Amino acid sequence: MASPSGLQSGLSRQLFEIWCSNKKNACVIPGNVVEGTLAKTIINEPKEVTLMNGITASLNMQSVEMYFNSEKRLAEKTPEVGETVSGLLVKKTFTYQIMALDDLHVFSQLSTENISQRITIAYTGAFGVLEHRLKQILESVESLPDEESEGPAFRVHERLTVKYESEKHISLHWRSDPISDMVSDSVVALVLNISREIPKVVVESEEATKTEEENNKKAEKVIHSLLVSLFGDVKFGENGKLVISVDGNVAHLDKQSGNVESENEGLKERVRVAFQRIQNAVKPIPLSVS
Repeated sequence: MASPSGLQSGLSRQLFEIWCSNKKNACVIPGNVVEGTLAKTIINEPKEVTLMNGITASLNMQSVEMYFNSEKRLAEKTPEVGETVSGLLVKKTFTYQIMALDDLHVFSQLSTENISQRITIAYTGAFGVLEHRLKQILESVESLPDEESEGPAFRVHERLTVKYESEKHISLHWRSDPISDMVSDSVVALVLNISREIPKVVVESEEATKTEEENNKKAEKVIHSLLVSLFGDVKFGENGKLVISVDGNVAHLDKQSGNVESENEGLKERVRVAFQRIQNAVKPIPLSVS
């Protein structure tokens, strides 16, 4: 067994020089070999080789390739011109190799590991509001059943899990890779931004009674904070309307009817759609962590 596979030194090289002339022996070379090594030389089936002491020894051998599984490897098919090749670029001394991730431990001494990350963030807002804000920004946000997550939680892009831990904290869980790390960074940034903008939602006991007026005031605060995060300049106008200014364009939003008045049709449509989505998200859910 050649170890290292190049047969350049070590005990395997010493045993090769002792046994190479006897046709009853065999030499097993695991993995790839590079040019300029003894292993590469004997694969080409020479009649003789030069030993380390300078003496020439005769060889009577035949090289045989053995495969231990039927999986298709990256190098089994020569890529066509213009075809994309995907793999890991591995450098060793002055040679470069592109290999499949599954072949890394076969053709090198490297191995791969998965890193699971967890971070806890201070958050005192409503958990439902956080989920709603993420749905407005990211394409895939799905709620998880309580049996699976042991509490309120949702999954972002099937990569990141956001869990409700307590009235003051949430946690993020993901398996580290470049894309998942970027998703987690965006979620953390949004959570910190919400913590600064959205007023604290006080979780009252089940025995406490909440009047409709109190609930409406809390809902209006949440709606106003979300509109500020989307458009920036949002002020209270006459007759309970909201005045939204964006790049010199002004829109007047009637919170009761949802009607929007603006000379700029683009801004008018943006405000109308945003307010409708905020209403759909805020109204059905109670202003609590659940």
